[in-house]
Amino acid sequence: MAEHVTSRKVYFLVFAALLALTLATVLVAEVDLGVFNDVAALTIAVTKALLVLLFFMHVRHSTRMTALTAVAGFFWLALLIGLTMADYASRGQILPYVAGK
Repeated sequence: MAEHVTSRKVYFLVFAALLALTLATVLVAEVDLGVFNDVAALTIAVTKALLVLLFFMHVRHSTRMTALTAVAGFFWLALLIGLTMADYASRGQILPYVAGK
């Protein structure tokens, strides 16, 4: 089975995109976006992770099973982050227990 050969130009473009997204991460951290700070940071982080996964880990030109494994990993990560955020968001709604009442 022949391997797919990616040109250096593609790697340099992906590297430039990763550098630009890293700069965007720093700039977003300096700006107060309120509740959207976390959303912006996670969006940039997921974009960078996808670029690394697709191009540097060669998932873009791999078999469907490898791509399915990568997608399952992202789904599992999203599930864990979602459940953690749901737990964290619901903590302020519980009234404290007062002894003697």
